[in-house]
Amino acid sequence: MFSKKKNTSKIDYEQRELYENARKRAKQKKRLFQHFVFFLIGAVLLIILNVVIGYKVEFKPFGQNWFVWAVLLWGTIFLIHFLNVMVVDSFMGKDWEAKQVDRLVKKQKEKIARLQEKIEKEHPAPRENEYIEPDHPPKRISPENPDEPINS
Repeated sequence: MFSKKKNTSKIDYEQRELYENARKRAKQKKRLFQHFVFFLIGAVLLIILNVVIGYKVEFKPFGQNWFVWAVLLWGTIFLIHFLNVMVVDSFMGKDWEAKQVDRLVKKQKEKIARLQEKIEKEHPAPRENEYIEPDHPPKRISPENPDEPINS
């Protein structure tokens, strides 16, 4: 009656981390696709604004229509976004980060082991059954004078 076991399904840490990583990656790709769609729509609107409507037709920096520079700048920003999502994050994502952490932990453990060996070599610990004699004998209470302090 009181000892009913609750059916709680627990996802272990690695499964949860894999799920979170996949969810984050899908979100990155979704935002990249949205950026691409906005880029295409924006570029078409800028071209229509300049060529069809004739907005700022006389403004031509460096001999080109202004919309060309706007589309090139936006395209460069999109290219950087694309490279970040598809190249950098795929090579230097969670897997890369986990490998780097494991490598550094292993390196630290090896260094600690070397230091521990050096300490044990320079200052060996006494064996269990080995008795180390103190420099001075312990002071004993004399039965003749029990009122005398021990540390005097």
